[in-house]
Amino acid sequence: MHDVKAVVFPACAALCALAFLYKLRDVRHQRDDPALRALLVAFSCKGVSFTLSTPLVARKVDDALGVRDLGALGIHLFGGVASSAAFLTAIVYWVYPREEARRRALARLGAAAVVAVVMFSLWIAAKSGVQQRSAHYLLQNAHRPVVAAYLLLYVSAFGSGMIEIIRLCGRYGRVAGRQWLRRGLHTTAIGASACLVYCLNRALSVVMVQLGLDPLEWELLTPVANGTGIFFLVAGLTMPSWGPRVSDARRLARNFVTYQRLHPLWRALSTAIPDIALNPQSDNRLTHLLPGDINYRLYRRVIEIQDGLLALRPYTDPDVVAAAERSGHEAGLSGDRLHARVQATSLAAALRAKRDRQQPGGEPVPLRPDATGGGGYADEVAWLLKVARAYTALPSAERTTQ
Repeated sequence: MHDVKAVVFPACAALCALAFLYKLRDVRHQRDDPALRALLVAFSCKGVSFTLSTPLVARKVDDALGVRDLGALGIHLFGGVASSAAFLTAIVYWVYPREEARRRALARLGAAAVVAVVMFSLWIAAKSGVQQRSAHYLLQNAHRPVVAAYLLLYVSAFGSGMIEIIRLCGRYGRVAGRQWLRRGLHTTAIGASACLVYCLNRALSVVMVQLGLDPLEWELLTPVANGTGIFFLVAGLTMPSWGPRVSDARRLARNFVTYQRLHPLWRALSTAIPDIALNPQSDNRLTHLLPGDINYRLYRRVIEIQDGLLALRPYTDPDVVAAAERSGHEAGLSGDRLHARVQATSLAAALRAKRDRQQPGGEPVPLRPDATGGGGYADEVAWLLKVARAYTALPSAERTTQ
C-alpha cells in the first residue's frame, strides 16, 4: 500500500502544481476574479495535502518538527476542509450572481474555519497519552472516541462540500450557456463523486473497527478514489480555460484535412480554368502542404471551386447527366451518394469537353452544389467533399483534363 501511495500521491501533487501554474497565468488579466483566487487556493491546498500524503514526506515532516502525526493533521485540514471550501467557492462564483455568490462563499468559508478549529482541538486532545507516531492515523486510531469524532467531522466537512459541488454542477451544468463550461461542470461533478467515495470509505471505517474488521484491508480505495477525484476536478475546473483552445485546434485540423481532400477537385478545375485561382503563383506544393491561414485558404478554395463549376456550365451535357443517374441507380446508389456521383461524372465530362473545345447542344445543366439543402457555408463544404470523393473515385481516364 505504501508503494501505491508513494507513486499516486506525488503524481497528484504534481497535477495540482501544474493546475496552479496554469491558472496563475490568468491573474494578470483577472486580478479581481474571486473564482480564480479560490481555484488557486484550492489547487495549492490540494497540492500540499497530496505532498504530505506521501508516506515518506509525512514521516519526514513529523521527524523534522518533532510533532507526531502533524502530517496527518495537515493532510486533513488542507486536503479536506480548506480545499473543498475553496473548490466550492470557485463554483459558487461561476453559477450565482456576484453578491449572492459572495454571501454563500463567506458562509461556507466561515463554516470551514469553525470545523478547522474544532478538528485542531480534537487532534490536540488525541495526542495525550500516545507516544508513537501512526502510519495510518485515522484507521489505526478509529477505535478511540476522540479520533472517531475527529474523523467524522473531517469527512462530514469534506463530504458535504463534495455533495454541494455535485448538486451545483449537475443543476447548472444542464443550463450553462458555454459548451466548455457545461462540460467542465459535469467533469467536476465526476471528480467530486470520486472524492465522496473516499469520504464514505473513511466514515465506514469507524463502524468497521467496532465490528472487528480491519479497514486497512481495503485501503487501496484511498489512492484510487483520491487520484481519480483530483484528476477530474483539475480537468473540470480548468476546462473552461483550455477547452475553447481544443475546439480551435480541432477546427483547424478538420479544415486542414478538408483542404487537402478538396485539392484534387480544385486542381482539376484550376488547371482547366486558371482564372479561378486568386493567386496561382502561391498554389505550389509547399503551399498545399503548409497552407498558412487554413481557415482563409479553405474559404478561398471553396469559392474557387464554385467559380470553376459555374465556368464549366456551357460544357455540361444533359445526356451525360441522365446516363450518370442511370448508372448510379444500377450500382445501387441513392441520396447524396448518387447526387455526388452524378455531379462528379458530369464534371469530368465537362472538363474533357472544355479541353476539346466541344460545347454540347441543349440546355446546359448547372454544375453547382445542389444537395446542400439551402444550408450555409458548412453545408456547402460538406457537399463539395462528397463530390471531391466521388471525383477521385472515377477511373483516371475519365479524369484526364490535358
